[in-house]
Amino acid sequence: ELEQKLQAFPDSSLLVDILHKTVLHPLCVKYPPATKYRRCFLTELIKKHEATAAEPLDELYDTLADVLREEESTHCYRNYLLPTGESVSLLESVAMVSAGTTGLVTWDAALHLAQWAAENSTVFRDRTVLELGSGIGFTGIAICKTCSPKKYVFSDCHPCVLQQLTENICLNGFVLGPATAPCIPAECQGQEAGAKECQKPELMLAELDWGSVTEEQLLDLQPDVIIAADVVYDPELILALIGMLQKLCPCRAGSKAPEVYIASTIRNPATHQLFQEQLDKVGISWQSIAAPSNKLWLCDAQPNVTILQLFL
Repeated sequence: ELEQKLQAFPDSSLLVDILHKTVLHPLCVKYPPATKYRRCFLTELIKKHEATAAEPLDELYDTLADVLREEESTHCYRNYLLPTGESVSLLESVAMVSAGTTGLVTWDAALHLAQWAAENSTVFRDRTVLELGSGIGFTGIAICKTCSPKKYVFSDCHPCVLQQLTENICLNGFVLGPATAPCIPAECQGQEAGAKECQKPELMLAELDWGSVTEEQLLDLQPDVIIAADVVYDPELILALIGMLQKLCPCRAGSKAPEVYIASTIRNPATHQLFQEQLDKVGISWQSIAAPSNKLWLCDAQPNVTILQLFL
């Protein structure tokens, strides 16, 4: 389709438009995607342009030349546009596994869960949300910008992940609130000008090790909703996750049990089945819920993602 349009409009106006809505978009100029990605994209765009009879487009070649002069980095930005017109910008690793963890990149289930949340914002509106295994923060930041929770608690346990998560929360104009055990304090410097408008919901950052955290340490969290994305990928984590959920339920003695939603990319059906079997074994019922109807963000492939609602 692009090639046909380029043949029909050989004045290069279409390519200029594409260039300024992608690589030269103000968001991408401020928070540039991976150097390799921009180089490949621009190279492909030039190939499309050269296949037509259009005059050479200096701006396109100049932009590629600028990217070629950049040094490769171990980190890059990813930018996502939300239905509200706002954006989420994240600094993440260019490698799927780095610093001994997979938590420094955004995975497909996180996109899927944020998309579902945007379509079901009433689940989160004016409620306290606890996210287990927040990673670098995409799902939580997107929910805070689209679903108006009263309080949102990000949590993880890897030091590098917690540091990157803190930076991304601040990068998106939010301010972390005072910490309570087991939350860790974090000072956000250099927030964007609109940060003061983003102080609601209240945001917290908790260092939670599923295997060692106690019920007493969780008393201050009191979540109405618990979510997690892409945390059911290793059989060794399943029992720890279920144990964590069991510890969270007694923390609301006399209150309604929190709603729980777990999004998973099913890479190994046996692992996902094991998760369901272990839930049955401890008496936690579950059901699959409908997938989001609209696709807001592009994925590299069509992942097999499912969301389970658990009943504690």
